[in-house]
Amino acid sequence: MEGEFKVKKTIEDINKRIEKGEAVVLTAEEFVSLVKEVGPVTAAKEVDVVTTGTFSPMCSSGAFLNFGHTSPTIKAYRIWLNDVPAYGGLAAVDLYIGATEPREDDPLNKVFPGQFLYGGGHVIHDLVAGKKIHLRALGYGTHCYPRKSFEKEFTIHELVDAILCNPRNAYQNYNCAINLSDKILYTYMGVLKPNLGNANYATAGCLSPLLKDPYLKTIGIGTRIFLGGAKGYVIWAGTQHKTEVKRTPKGAPIQPAATLMVIGNLKEMSPEWLVGTSHIGYGCSLAVGLGIPIPILNEQVAEWAGLSDEDLFTQVIDYSYDYPNGIKRNYGIVSYAELKSGKITVLGKEVPTFPISSLPKARKIAEILKNWIKQGEMLLTEPVSPLSGAKLFPMR
Repeated sequence: MEGEFKVKKTIEDINKRIEKGEAVVLTAEEFVSLVKEVGPVTAAKEVDVVTTGTFSPMCSSGAFLNFGHTSPTIKAYRIWLNDVPAYGGLAAVDLYIGATEPREDDPLNKVFPGQFLYGGGHVIHDLVAGKKIHLRALGYGTHCYPRKSFEKEFTIHELVDAILCNPRNAYQNYNCAINLSDKILYTYMGVLKPNLGNANYATAGCLSPLLKDPYLKTIGIGTRIFLGGAKGYVIWAGTQHKTEVKRTPKGAPIQPAATLMVIGNLKEMSPEWLVGTSHIGYGCSLAVGLGIPIPILNEQVAEWAGLSDEDLFTQVIDYSYDYPNGIKRNYGIVSYAELKSGKITVLGKEVPTFPISSLPKARKIAEILKNWIKQGEMLLTEPVSPLSGAKLFPMR
């Protein structure tokens, strides 16, 4: 297949150009305009890297922390951070704090709809903001770890290790959510008004990282990315990762598809790009800033990276009955151009649309990533292996 391309580059070629300060880097929106103007072959010749970005609540997120051995030592099996339970079943002073874990005394939805004012995502946000976190730990006592309780306040810089490790981020496309019932719904897609009162969506369209490489030909295990304001890595396919899905003739998925498991040094990250969120009636989460550079290896990659909001589609799903009951049905396929216009038509009714992802922040991430690469602060990485269900372009 490689021999059929008119344009042939490798990541090594592109990195040499980055190191010399000669690389041509465009954001995904800029590249969409260029491909429309000159076509994918010429665009592939002219451009080396396309940068993407997304900023959205990503529930399947969390962090591994190590708070260091105490004196006397403790094997912590129950742990709280600012009264939010963390998982201690790892080793003596390792823990994992999940983004959706609520504070232990949270009334949840007992007083409906619950407010979920503080949880794991907020702990992570406070950590990267440099705030003091209160740690409380219980041990059951062993010969090597005799201590049975421990409390202290710490900042992120006092931790031995702080590693953001998110099992599922950067969903490749996601549903547009509607409510066909006559009651208000409180969901992870936001508040859905009754009787088709609104339609919420969660993807940045043509800026969305995995929509720019729909078959994951350039993104794989080891790909270096923008994560939480720092440099991170793709380490595996994310949970719920799927590649065998319905697609447009141009290859773009029209339903939720691939996902990423990602990792990075939490100590290097920024509270601007990791934000604890509260979703009324649903729970707490973490909004994550993530961006991926797409190396333009050939005109096929350029064609995919040049897909516009008019070329990218998602399905409209009812969250009042179909989604909670696992019914696979949609109420139409709509483009991101339609969604971003502020209204779509569903069952003959004009419905206002609302993004739960931030388009301005997605644009800012793509610009930051563009500047990192242009200034030689970030090189691209050759994936060491493809993600599940994907096949990388062969190296020259």
